Amino acid sequence: QMADPFLYNTGERSPYGCLGTEVQIEYLKAYVCRPSFFTDKAVIVVHDVFGWQFPDIRYIVDLMAGHGYIAICPDFFKGTAPWTSIDHWADFPDWMKNHDPMKVDKEADVVLKYLKEQCDAKKIGIVGFSWGGMAVHHLMLKNPQLTAGVSLYGRIVRDSEERYSLLNPTFFIFGEKDHTISLDQVFLLEDKLKQYCKVPYKIKVYPGQVHGFAQLKPEDMKPEDKPYIEEARRDMIDWIKMFV
Repeated sequence: QMADPFLYNTGERSPYGCLGTEVQIEYLKAYVCRPSFFTDKAVIVVHDVFGWQFPDIRYIVDLMAGHGYIAICPDFFKGTAPWTSIDHWADFPDWMKNHDPMKVDKEADVVLKYLKEQCDAKKIGIVGFSWGGMAVHHLMLKNPQLTAGVSLYGRIVRDSEERYSLLNPTFFIFGEKDHTISLDQVFLLEDKLKQYCKVPYKIKVYPGQVHGFAQLKPEDMKPEDKPYIEEARRDMIDWIKMFV
């Protein structure tokens, strides 16, 4: 029995009343939340395996909007079914083959075009969680239109030199107790970025935290984890504010 690669305990989640709206952008559906005032700054939020409708991710979109960004979470699964907590773990590798976090370039371009043409966005950042963290790492190597990125506990894969030549400032957030990402991998990532990366980057490990820790809604947090969750979110927002 392998450790579940991305799945964290979705457990009992409290209901969440979203503040934003759903829109159709070309062939993609997306959830958008805007701040109450005009801004030309935007943030793309990349969901995890549970998809663009998962309440935790919508909470993050609303949080980013509350900090003054046009925030958008497109359906990177393009209408196909997200993973659910009742799916069988044995089927996960097959599901992943059809949901490759490295194959998000076309969707990112569609959303960037929408943000620039329909929302007047001039600076656009990106944050992603787990599956989305891997997508962010990939896009920060490929897409110069993204001014800054935050990758939260995206598994570190494909060790080759081109994994480290980030185009713009990128922040990597990990949990110390993540069963899918060993600290050895994190240290290796840091080592390689020191060698190859020409832009600002940061890596931070949060004590005692498991995979998926940073997207919990306040009422779903355990008291002992709350300070680390809040710190990770503050750090994420500060990074975006610094560069976007």
